[in-house]
Amino acid sequence: MTLERRRWIWAYAFMAIPLLFFLGIRIGPTIFAFWVSLHQWDPIALKRPYIGLDNYTRLADDPIFWKALRNTWIYVLVGVPVSLIISLSIALGLQRLARYVGFYRILYFAPYVTSLVAVGWVWRWMYMPNGLFNDLLGRTGLGPFNFLGSPSTAIYAIIATTIWQGLGFQVIIFLAGLESVPTVYHEAAAIDGASGWQRFRDVTLPLLNPTLVFLIITGVINNLQVFTQIRAMSSQGTGGPLNSTISIVLYVYQQAFQSLPSKMGYASAMTVVLFLMILAITVFQLKVLSRNNNDY
Repeated sequence: MTLERRRWIWAYAFMAIPLLFFLGIRIGPTIFAFWVSLHQWDPIALKRPYIGLDNYTRLADDPIFWKALRNTWIYVLVGVPVSLIISLSIALGLQRLARYVGFYRILYFAPYVTSLVAVGWVWRWMYMPNGLFNDLLGRTGLGPFNFLGSPSTAIYAIIATTIWQGLGFQVIIFLAGLESVPTVYHEAAAIDGASGWQRFRDVTLPLLNPTLVFLIITGVINNLQVFTQIRAMSSQGTGGPLNSTISIVLYVYQQAFQSLPSKMGYASAMTVVLFLMILAITVFQLKVLSRNNNDY
């Protein structure tokens, strides 16, 4: 056996390990979820009859599912743009700092590595009628507000927590993207008389496109799967009040693990719908948002 052939064998052997892991942990459960969604599936039942697409047709007539779908899109359409704008603004500010840059990076990144349950309960306490926010508002003559007890404000209170918790990750990624932008472009634009806003709009943003694509895709996926914050902060962890904060993932959990008997097949149908949504959105974003930097 030649040396070149042995190298190829070892290369494929090392590639096979993560491939098998991916097939077993990712692809296998996904295919199994498709299979379960076609059955009236109760994990402890002896019989699990095949019912075809009945679970999917039930989704069309389920008002709570449509409420969860609507709320999930609110988490995405509000949370993702706001978090990107705030994190990019912070990253631009940190880039101008000359001292204590590492300290501020750690300060912003710390919430991202903090337990979501702990973050949710701390923010829940701050949102309480006698919590920190209402105490501060009371000092100014405003409030008190029932942030988590009102159907009109509860979802936005949870979105604010989600944005705060994930801000550090996006700031770090934006800083890496900003540091990769060659300063020669900014210098050339300044010599041509471009203002600070024009340099940001015509130089920085186009060169940040790969970073923006990455953060938009990961942000959309994370917000489509929001769960822990709702369990920790909503009324009794059920997505209340009046299902105003319930998401698809939380509804899947309720149907699969809190319903008696378990509606695992129905929950699997919702996970399939969520999977197809994430797949379609990711492909769309890659096609529409990804542009070659040479096009600018």
